[in-house]
Amino acid sequence: MSQTTLLEEVTSWSPETCGQELMSVLPKLVSMYQNTNNWEESIRILRIISEMFLPHLRVSDLEEECFSKVLPKVAKVFSSLMDEISKQIGELSSQNSELRSYLRNILQLMIQVLEVLSGVIRLLCAPDKSLTLGSIRSLPSCVLKLLKDTFEHCKDSEAVYCGRLSVVADLLQGLFKEAYTLQKGLMELLDKTAVENKISEEEISDIVIVIHSLLEICIVISNLDVALHANTWKFIIKQSIKHQALLEEHLRHGDIVTRLCDDLLASFYSSCELAEEMKQAGLQEAQCPEYKLFQKSAKMCRFFANTLVHYVKEFKAFLSKSCGRFYHLYLQIFSKLPPSLWSAPMAIPHGLELSSGTLTAVDVLVTQLLPCRAFVEVVLAPGQELVPETLFPHCLLLVSVVTKLRSQPEEVLCLWCEGSRFPEETPRPSVFQAVFRSFRRCSAERAAPLLVPGVMMNGQAQSQVTLHQHVCIQLCACVAALPASVFPNLERSMLEAVLQPDTQTALLATDIWCFLARFGTAELCLHHVKLAAHLIKSCPGESHHVIHLGLLLRRLLFLMTPQHQMELIEKFPPGLAENQPVWQHVLLRALSDDGRKRVQRDVAALASDVVGGWLEKGCRLGELEQVNVALSSLLVVAGEEAPECLLSAARLVKRLWPRICAQQVQKYPAVQQTVKLLFSISAVTLQKLDSSDICQALTCLSFLLSMACPDHVLLAGLDFLASLGGLFIPPEIQNQVLPKLCSLFSQLLGQTIWPLHQYALEAFSRFAEVTNHEEVIAQSLTSEGTKTKVVNFLSKKVNGEETGEARVKRLKEERHIYEQHCARLENEEEELLAGLEPCSKRARQLTSEEEEFEKHLQMAESTLAALHSLAKRTPAPQWASTRLRELQTLITQIGTAGPPRT
Repeated sequence: MSQTTLLEEVTSWSPETCGQELMSVLPKLVSMYQNTNNWEESIRILRIISEMFLPHLRVSDLEEECFSKVLPKVAKVFSSLMDEISKQIGELSSQNSELRSYLRNILQLMIQVLEVLSGVIRLLCAPDKSLTLGSIRSLPSCVLKLLKDTFEHCKDSEAVYCGRLSVVADLLQGLFKEAYTLQKGLMELLDKTAVENKISEEEISDIVIVIHSLLEICIVISNLDVALHANTWKFIIKQSIKHQALLEEHLRHGDIVTRLCDDLLASFYSSCELAEEMKQAGLQEAQCPEYKLFQKSAKMCRFFANTLVHYVKEFKAFLSKSCGRFYHLYLQIFSKLPPSLWSAPMAIPHGLELSSGTLTAVDVLVTQLLPCRAFVEVVLAPGQELVPETLFPHCLLLVSVVTKLRSQPEEVLCLWCEGSRFPEETPRPSVFQAVFRSFRRCSAERAAPLLVPGVMMNGQAQSQVTLHQHVCIQLCACVAALPASVFPNLERSMLEAVLQPDTQTALLATDIWCFLARFGTAELCLHHVKLAAHLIKSCPGESHHVIHLGLLLRRLLFLMTPQHQMELIEKFPPGLAENQPVWQHVLLRALSDDGRKRVQRDVAALASDVVGGWLEKGCRLGELEQVNVALSSLLVVAGEEAPECLLSAARLVKRLWPRICAQQVQKYPAVQQTVKLLFSISAVTLQKLDSSDICQALTCLSFLLSMACPDHVLLAGLDFLASLGGLFIPPEIQNQVLPKLCSLFSQLLGQTIWPLHQYALEAFSRFAEVTNHEEVIAQSLTSEGTKTKVVNFLSKKVNGEETGEARVKRLKEERHIYEQHCARLENEEEELLAGLEPCSKRARQLTSEEEEFEKHLQMAESTLAALHSLAKRTPAPQWASTRLRELQTLITQIGTAGPPRT
């Protein structure tokens, strides 16, 4: 019987006849199928086999008698149809009807192949069929190859058909629809298929190939159909977990979670773009098409996030190499959501809808990864080069980790809190160090200030708090729950944060340190205070280290018991000069009555001795640092306004002002510090000073202004000027003092350096509020511009207020400048410490005779400068000219004089 005759006869058979002739005819049909080269003929034979004879085959014979022999040719035919389209597509046009019909016919053949396979799968999915994987082994691989080729063809159709897509659009749509149906049927079939207890390595390999093939299909269909994409992922995860014991060592876990992360980010970015478009267009209605797209995209975000969490939970042991991907996923998501400064602009409801499901799942993911050493090493890796938009998410991640540590076992605590301990370990700091370092780098977020959700308390609505508050609250909560074994690492981290140059980070560490002192024992607080005091004594100069340690010391003193305060006083006696660096940072109101009186008495006595000794020794510049330390401590006790301390401080000020040479301020930093302290102490002791002392201070400040004095000295001078508002100037010296006041305020209000200008406005307003000399106010405002600025300041009027967008942009640009400034401070500190070693060549020391010359020249220079300043404002009397000529002659004689020659 010929091939044609057999096919014609078979097509007329009844099902019963097909069943009876199955074993004799099926081999012939399979042979005919394998040997034919005609596409249409092969598809015809394939349909006859699948629809008429396949239903009569036993399940155990499916693979051996049919699938293994037929399906390889199916894949080959389908591939050849694809290749034919690629060859002929270049000549396709609407005018070439013959080629158009030819290509359409090829697409119809492809659809028929998929239809036949869908029919086979529907047959196998019948309830009465009990399948095993071995009975259909060739079917999944063949179908998956066809599906991948089909979806890729549909995805690339615009490029493949080169603008002639309309000619075949309907068939491409039908092809995709049939492929969709075929994949759905295949996943149902595989889900139904049983896996035997004694499964072979080949069958395990087959399941793995199915999962990996579906993973490749996911990459293709991610932008084609949302439902198919989601269902494919559900099947991958379900099958992976269903056969977990068999597959966990064979699956490409890294590829699976990487693809999940990529799909999650793609949906997330799409949602952000849709939310931004709605905000820009001002769309508020929930029924608009854009909102429905946004909802669908946000739903996919939640789906992928939850799927990722589910997969990581089951296969965490195999995902150590993917921890870096999870880490960057967290950073990328949080950087695009409010309140990040780099977040996409979106309406508040849209932001909440997008973040509600996604962020919850990501937070659960972090919890699952806490025990993973690889995740710890990635998150805590030192020297990470994070881009600016990920600095804030990195800080949030670290705080989230700290929050979760309270409920973790001891080994997880050690992993995060101890840092690396052995040389062979990957270097990493403790999580506490990492939090402080990360917080320090969030300068723009702190300056904004950026607000984050706070802690819900007492059933009240959740409030918004600053980043400082958020970090502080969570760290303190962690401190309260941590075991004592973790405290040494916490203390080292806090000390490191206190000693670095960023003041707000030091303040954060101080806040947590104070909580630790209150939470712990009184003895622990005493220990910490002694530690801070020792460190202050060991730090050279006026560095940021000393300033931050002084802040810590002041606050811890309030938490000490009176007995421990007295113990501290005995440990660091205020009457010794070597302890003055400690007591100049203390707030005396923190001490008990007995302790306060002891410190006041000893500091005042020591300051009097140091200053008196310095004056008696001839005011040597080399010993001025000791005077400054004593004056700093004296300023602290004088600020408490104890009568005896005020009187003692006033006496020292009276003795020191005449010895100050304003010309030396620029040249010697020690003199700058002395003048600054004298201004500050004079402001405190103003009621105890004489008119001549006030005139000397004003004359000095006037001269400093004329010679471009350092800013910090002028700021202290402004405090002194502001304090003069509460003083009634006696009539006999008003002609000397009031014009100077007017001139000084006029010059300082005209400063272009904004900190000086701002502080001048504040000082002038404080002076104007309480002064009895109202004429000074009017005469100080010498220009309309200055007058307008003062009026605007007093009325709290802001000119040219920047928008929120402009402020954020400016803060982003200033971040780099601020980081450079902190780095420069650290470098300078390192150079200073390196320079503490003895120099190979020391500076020349002045002899006692040279110091005498220096002292008298300073006095003469100061007096001549005051005369020069006075002559600029008031014409000199006639008799003054004669006196000046006599002085000039005397100066010439001094310059040419010398000891007699022998």
